[in-house]
Amino acid sequence: MKKLSTFIIALLFPMIGMAQGWPAEYKGVMLQAFYWDSFDQTNWTILEDQAEELGQYFNLVWLPQSADCGGMSMGYDDLYWFPGHYNSSFGTENELRSLIKAFKQAGIGTIADVVINHRKSLGGFNFPAETYKGVTYQLTQADVVKNNGGSGNNDTGEGWDGMPDLDHKSENVQTNVKAYLKMLLEDLGYVGFRYDMVKGYSASFTGQYNADAKPQYSVGEYWDGNANTVKNWINGTKVDGAIQSAAFDFPFRYTVRDAINYNDWTKLGNESLASNTATRRYSVTFVENHDTEKRQNAAQDPIKRDTLAANAFMLAMPGTPCVFLKHWIDCKKDIKSMIDVRNAVGIHNQSNYAKSSSSNKDYFAISTTGTNGRLLCVVGKNAGTYKPDNENYVKVLSGHHYCYYLSRDMNTAWADLASGEYHTAQKVTLTAVSTDANTKIVYTTDGSNPTASSKQVASGTTIDLPMGTVITLKAGILVGGAVKGIITREYVVQEPAIIEVSIPDFCTRTADEVCAFFEAPRTWTQTVKCWAWNNSPAENFTSASGKWPGADCKQIGLADNGNKVWKWTWDGTREKNTTVKEPAFIIFSNNGAPQTADLTFTNGGYYTIDGYFGLVEAGTSGIDVIDNSPSAKGASAVYNLAGQRVSPINLPKGIYIINGKKVMKR
Repeated sequence: MKKLSTFIIALLFPMIGMAQGWPAEYKGVMLQAFYWDSFDQTNWTILEDQAEELGQYFNLVWLPQSADCGGMSMGYDDLYWFPGHYNSSFGTENELRSLIKAFKQAGIGTIADVVINHRKSLGGFNFPAETYKGVTYQLTQADVVKNNGGSGNNDTGEGWDGMPDLDHKSENVQTNVKAYLKMLLEDLGYVGFRYDMVKGYSASFTGQYNADAKPQYSVGEYWDGNANTVKNWINGTKVDGAIQSAAFDFPFRYTVRDAINYNDWTKLGNESLASNTATRRYSVTFVENHDTEKRQNAAQDPIKRDTLAANAFMLAMPGTPCVFLKHWIDCKKDIKSMIDVRNAVGIHNQSNYAKSSSSNKDYFAISTTGTNGRLLCVVGKNAGTYKPDNENYVKVLSGHHYCYYLSRDMNTAWADLASGEYHTAQKVTLTAVSTDANTKIVYTTDGSNPTASSKQVASGTTIDLPMGTVITLKAGILVGGAVKGIITREYVVQEPAIIEVSIPDFCTRTADEVCAFFEAPRTWTQTVKCWAWNNSPAENFTSASGKWPGADCKQIGLADNGNKVWKWTWDGTREKNTTVKEPAFIIFSNNGAPQTADLTFTNGGYYTIDGYFGLVEAGTSGIDVIDNSPSAKGASAVYNLAGQRVSPINLPKGIYIINGKKVMKR
């Protein structure tokens, strides 16, 4: 019986733990893997290609709402909930499943964006009927709150007129939501939820849904800068006295924004969920997201500068940090190293920290205690002027307006360049984090563990990584003849691959034809439209009425990569000025949005989302233009399109002629 009881407790404990909103002492870092209108850049296949790299630094990845919304959409006007309708603006259902599986294999848990405050309909209160595992789920007018014209109960939260707000008191709504959430976990393979717009309904329903579905992770978007108000929402999710969800730490985000935008770094000391020992476990910190970033033609609320300092502070604090994708792309080298430091120190979401300096507007310093040591983080325009106690700390990382120091008692080697692939020569500085300032570092570059007889250098030594370097660096500190605190870095320093794009043979045109070809991104699921024009004299070649988005293109086949290829041909009847025989500019769009940039028109031109790639000559089929050809390095001659011979080393992005063949370097 004793063994049986222990077994039952072992089974129950994980279930109880998963119902606590967010794991205790959690050390993971999350990535928001999209930004507004990032359809082409973050479709499921592109993200899957990055799984291995992302898995080295992120434990969780948050995806946009992944079902069909009835058109190009970021997912916040959700129309369908169940499988069979998961061909979204980011890819197909099969691609989504493959992505989640690849993330899991890379050690990443995938967070679903759950939009249940409101629901898009097919018109009025006509919600789609969906059958899943033999059960049909459908909402009706009775499931919409009275505030939005429904026949349900009054709204239990803030109202929103954009779409019908759901009545979460309705048993039918609860049945639909519970089935939907369990499907996300058990069928698609998500590990947790990001609840959208939770101000729109009572926190108790988030608690009720999580208690039923038992996600490993749950975070609500309670958009409010008041820490007490967000804390009240978290406590409002309790079921049987247990909190059921974390929340995005908007108060934290606003302290960082204000410190940077007002150039007053003392504001980082303002209250947030992460600053409070009672709530930091449930704090998911962030400094920018898809709603706060600067977007075209939108009144957003971005951090205007000091992206590096913002992320450095966030990654040094307790709570669970959520890195914004644009920051990851733009600052990957630094953010990787920041995460390396956080992991080395062992900082988790309940770590304690102390303000080391908070009275100088020019910088702010905190010391955070992890399971392995302490991290001293200094941020601000004069971060470099702050002088810590050198007997206790040693600097291991620095950049624009931030510095990281490790406590010397960690007794480890450190390398300030994170593992990864780099396309220019690099330098890596080795530091001995030791109570003895004279401690030496020993290292190898062949992946073997360093010994006392390995190459020995002083702390602060810089190693060059030239182009063509592929090494596994291992470094440790030499203490009393023994090697301790070994760290590993893997570097690939080489030219980026030259890719080859081939214009398909089915792309043809006649001698008197005015036309263009477009290879659409896989996320473009609607009919491609063409808009072609001249500015002076003003005339349009694609719309007699002058209305966007212009004329339909004709799908003529699939490129080798599976993308659809479309053709636009001018019908000769829409030109206003008969002296002009072809347009000067052209745009292709996914039935209006998204669209390409304004492109210069070339008759017979082959275009992709990146612009013009090559020409289909009259009376001929497609020509090779450019993927995965040998590197330009070592080619007998490399010429640009102006016919000038150029060096094959460190070529910028562009199109070149190599060995008589047109190639493109990305």
